[in-house]
Amino acid sequence: MKTKVIKINPLNIDMQELKEAAEALRAGRVVAIPTETVYGLGANALDPGAVESIFRAKGRPSDNPLIVHIADKEKVYELTENIPEKALLLMDKLWPGPLTLVLKKSSIIPGIITAGLETVAIRMPEHPVARELIRLAAVPVAAPSANVSGRPSTTTAQHVLDDMDGKIEMVVDAGSCRVGLESTVLDVTVEPPVLLRPGGVTPGQIEKIIGPIDIDKTILGKISSENTPKSPGMKYTHYSPKAHVVIVRSEDRQKQVYRITALAQASEREGKKVGICATDQTKAEYHGFETLSMGDRYKPETIAARLFSLLREFDDKGVDIIFAEAVDEHEVGLAIMNRMVKAAGYDIIQAE
Repeated sequence: MKTKVIKINPLNIDMQELKEAAEALRAGRVVAIPTETVYGLGANALDPGAVESIFRAKGRPSDNPLIVHIADKEKVYELTENIPEKALLLMDKLWPGPLTLVLKKSSIIPGIITAGLETVAIRMPEHPVARELIRLAAVPVAAPSANVSGRPSTTTAQHVLDDMDGKIEMVVDAGSCRVGLESTVLDVTVEPPVLLRPGGVTPGQIEKIIGPIDIDKTILGKISSENTPKSPGMKYTHYSPKAHVVIVRSEDRQKQVYRITALAQASEREGKKVGICATDQTKAEYHGFETLSMGDRYKPETIAARLFSLLREFDDKGVDIIFAEAVDEHEVGLAIMNRMVKAAGYDIIQAE
């Protein structure tokens, strides 16, 4: 089976074309859908058989919960129970958008969605094509990132096809994703709420609305093997290209460049093909290496939008090892570093 591609202009949505994808979702088939964060592998969240097809296509561990996407805020009342006041405030101010809320689940949510937890992650995407598709399908849509489990997430329809062609029914192609990193995940079933995964909505934006939140310690570290993750992206090594990734930290940009250059030279002497993940400000300093820029270090949203695409570019170039500059962990930078340390399997070097 070859995966069908339906092209949709988000500024002029062809509802007739989109109807075909909606019917496929309603019928229990898997459809890759565009969102403002990354492309998602969508299926009817209330159909356990359809959800199982997502796990098969991705090769995803079954103890990794899924996010349920809705098109209208009212739907959250069917899918959850005992919604806290802080959740309602966030829904009012930040939905639709790249924010997922972990809430107490209602009885209609299948256990396969939540990995057996009593909570469910819910999000209302900002992307107009995603919302119209969910409305047309008239079902909540479970949609983890549309990549093979562990690989870099997909921010274009071509990335989806690279991983999923022949494994899923169709891809709705609405161009590149604006944010480029998965949604922020906030657990509002506890007090204070806990940030489980950073993303396009920053801690500062959340705290302006509901006051202080806690940050889960596994955001830049490992969750223990015996614990069930409450959010996607917590437990396993994620977002990894085929090459080994090494992150180099330093407060001093020049020391960072020198250390990466030395490491790259040593790897080349070992016969490895090296890639360097730099910024616009440092790219020219890595002479003679396969160097790609993540974006402007002073505009972290440019790095977020490009990160996964860049990791896939290095795959295309066939590099064996990637040395990557760490970025400032403030606000959006926290989300970037969360993805980078998991892509690197926590292989981090201090350049001092």
